[in-house]
Amino acid sequence: MSEIKLSFDIKHNDFDRAGSASSSLKNSLKQLGYPPEDIRRLAIASYEAEMNVVVHASDGKMEAVITPEMVDVWVIDGGPGIKNVELAMQEGYSTAPDKIRELGFGAGMGLPNIKKNSDFFEIESKVPDGTKVHFIIRRKSGK
Repeated sequence: MSEIKLSFDIKHNDFDRAGSASSSLKNSLKQLGYPPEDIRRLAIASYEAEMNVVVHASDGKMEAVITPEMVDVWVIDGGPGIKNVELAMQEGYSTAPDKIRELGFGAGMGLPNIKKNSDFFEIESKVPDGTKVHFIIRRKSGK
């Protein structure tokens, strides 16, 4: 396997398609024979990143590069940005509105879960321009 590049558009409040990008990415790793533990970590991190765009951003894109050694993922949105990234990284902190919480989202675990399940994690956010989340899942076994 050489390098595989995937790209997915993510729309704000599109709960009908929410999770489809991370599901497609997970299925690609299954087809490529990635180990289940790596797939699980990727599924959690990519789903949390995707849902952050659906819940908070105006629009966004998930781009992934899959190699035999790792999956490199970028999630970039068009705003409004995160006012306090340090606070947003704390488990349980959420700015999700009540209507989103009523749907079962917005528990404040998104960014912490991405970081916890990634081998590399970085976030850059600028109000009002948007947020860039970059994470890498390294293949741990089953090469």
